[in-house]
Amino acid sequence: MNKFVVTIEEQGKRLDEVFFARGLCLSRSRGAKHIKDGKVFVNGKAVKPHFILEEDDVVTYEDVPVPTTELQGEDIALDIVYEDEDVIVINKPAGLVVHPGNGHHEGTLVNAWICHSKPLADTGENYRPGIVHRIDKDTSGLLAIAKTEAAFLSLSNQLSSHTMHREYIALVEGIIPEEDGKIDAPIARDRNHPTKNCVDLDGKEAVTFFHVEKRYRGSNCTLISCRLQTGRTHQIRVHMEYIHHPVIGDPLYGNTNKKLYKDGQLLHAFRLSFIHPSTKKEVSFEAPLPEHFKAVLDGLVD
Repeated sequence: MNKFVVTIEEQGKRLDEVFFARGLCLSRSRGAKHIKDGKVFVNGKAVKPHFILEEDDVVTYEDVPVPTTELQGEDIALDIVYEDEDVIVINKPAGLVVHPGNGHHEGTLVNAWICHSKPLADTGENYRPGIVHRIDKDTSGLLAIAKTEAAFLSLSNQLSSHTMHREYIALVEGIIPEEDGKIDAPIARDRNHPTKNCVDLDGKEAVTFFHVEKRYRGSNCTLISCRLQTGRTHQIRVHMEYIHHPVIGDPLYGNTNKKLYKDGQLLHAFRLSFIHPSTKKEVSFEAPLPEHFKAVLDGLVD
């Protein structure tokens, strides 16, 4: 058995959070499962993942086993923006699911990468090797993937500490009068629609900043850029619906302007910046708007 002593900086935090932050598991969910399986003890007692730690608590644990990946590779073309020994940055097209799950067992970005016979970091979850963050199926744009365990831990920590910067371009319904805005509204699963999320005071913190790039008054829509401070599922889509300016073409949230819907909702992750796991220097990448997005903009009236 291994052990560590809880520091003053760690007191008041959840056991699964600290277990992951110390690099003892490759994903927080896998660490939580290890705790639920009775492999982790606090002061000699089995506890739950959400157990709140106090300074000088003694945590003993067995090593977390590393599973093997059994996914099948598929010959799917990928737009690789950057690749080195640690990370890959991919420009994902709209319509491509990132990893298997929720009825998508094949034809995903992960299946495509496995076909390239290049290793990805084991995250502790067989279906999503190397995946640090996700982009919705119908959203296009930049996605960072880890090739090593050290890179995965580094990028995951940057994601949780908000030092990984992700910016999006979106075309939304209606004319936004403000030049800049901040949407600070917690998000939770919609109790009435299991596939949707919604703003809920009991939800998790969610903060989106937006800036108006151009107003198309003749077409009653606004082009905006968005920067995420947090990364909740469907965050931009939920927040824009919340302020009554849903993303055009969104199949779940306020898809009223169907005549502008082409080959995916008009939401694109155009810029991604993070600290490189090995060089410790900031790297930044940009991806141009996809053709279907540009075609819609070309047809709008100012």
